Amino acid sequence: MIAYGQRVMLSELETGRFIITVEVVPPAGHDAAPLLSALASLAPLPVDGFSVATNPVAKPRMSALALSALIQQRTGRPAILHVTTRDHNRLSLQGLLWGARALGIETVLAATGDFVALGDRASTTTVRDVDVFGLVPMAREAGLHTGVVLDPHPESDGFERAITRLERKVEAGAQFAVTQPVYDEASARRLATATSHLPIPIILGILPLRTARHAEFLHHRVAGITVPGPVRQRMHSAANPLAEGIAGARAMLDIARQLFSGACLMPPFDHYEVLFDLLPDAHRRPASNAAAPSRPARPDRR
Repeated sequence: MIAYGQRVMLSELETGRFIITVEVVPPAGHDAAPLLSALASLAPLPVDGFSVATNPVAKPRMSALALSALIQQRTGRPAILHVTTRDHNRLSLQGLLWGARALGIETVLAATGDFVALGDRASTTTVRDVDVFGLVPMAREAGLHTGVVLDPHPESDGFERAITRLERKVEAGAQFAVTQPVYDEASARRLATATSHLPIPIILGILPLRTARHAEFLHHRVAGITVPGPVRQRMHSAANPLAEGIAGARAMLDIARQLFSGACLMPPFDHYEVLFDLLPDAHRRPASNAAAPSRPARPDRR
């Protein structure tokens, strides 16, 4: 297990070792205990760090900075703090980055952030004093290892624009990139080919499907995600959709090992227990004294 405080992305990605991170959504409230217990239960698995989202889908969640510090204290594994331009002005961003360093967080993921829904805009303001191209150098100057998001916007044929934006992020100082979830080999190979000229590691996003309805929702309702027709059809036809979704995620993990520098696993609806089925037994870590598995029930987030 990587030691607490070690720069998971910098030290591991730059050595060429394939890394695995797990995306975490903070709770909608002040009690992080059930979530921390669930993450501690992953101790036997080859998880190199936890990637902590900031107010995903523009809905309020516990401070990602606070949760990142709690995760590092509880699990001993590094947290990757998501920092968005949506929620902060320049003063707040600078303080947040310095605060992250003070709390032992060494890696951030700089992002624009999901758009505020139309129905919420009367009471929720989007800030964006700084764009992501300004946030990346701020994070680097604060001494943080800095990643960015690669979102090809398949719903709007935005692939080429996404690659151009990623090139600009690299010019601004980005040191790695994480993709949106990908569900087939052709899409993964297209991403790998389109980013092969960039001097940074690319991490493939993998979100296991749970049901046919889940697959349809992601495809039709979530910007940045395409679930190809054959994949959705397999979910509809499967006698056990959950097993089919895990099998598909394992296939994408195998592809990630061939084409990318790592994978970011995104357990759906806080079902962290699926990681025990997704990650190969042969690569599990020795069991520790971590807390027993906990499966907190939370609202759907995707």
